Amino acid sequence: MTAPASTELDPRFSASDASATPWDDAQRALTDAGIYWITTVRHDLRPHVTPLIGLWIDDSFYFCTGPGEQKAKNIVDNSNCAVVTGSNTYGKGLDVVVEGNAERVVEQARLDDLSGAFVAKYGDDWRFEVRDSAFHHAGGEAWVYEVVPHKVLGFEKGNQSGQTRWRFHHQS
Repeated sequence: MTAPASTELDPRFSASDASATPWDDAQRALTDAGIYWITTVRHDLRPHVTPLIGLWIDDSFYFCTGPGEQKAKNIVDNSNCAVVTGSNTYGKGLDVVVEGNAERVVEQARLDDLSGAFVAKYGDDWRFEVRDSAFHHAGGEAWVYEVVPHKVLGFEKGNQSGQTRWRFHHQS
């Protein structure tokens, strides 16, 4: 796991006695989540939000979607996106927002690894055959995307609620 370039508690949105959430806690929330929400941007700049399954591996978020689905169409025009996970409870838990760009994964070896990871996390209903730079199963073709975070926000809820921001510097 790579440490963020910076970790900051935002005092504007944090209790006076709050401390920054450890990066390990955010990583655990991202790894353990079963459902995530992704926001992409339509061609006319309206947001598109939808739930999906995904993987947090090696400091990146991975998901798959059919090439004809709205989120895939949006990413062609604008790769900026936000991925959110957490809980819908008030007063406890950690919500995490990953901001970054979605880039298509096409390398056979990486797709093979990710295919196995989807089965390990979600079971045989999510078993894919990898060919032609994509996942394939009874539902059709699915393109795989990686979101490398530029920034991650953590919203700790509870008595010492706080907003933590982790920033990353990635090589281009």
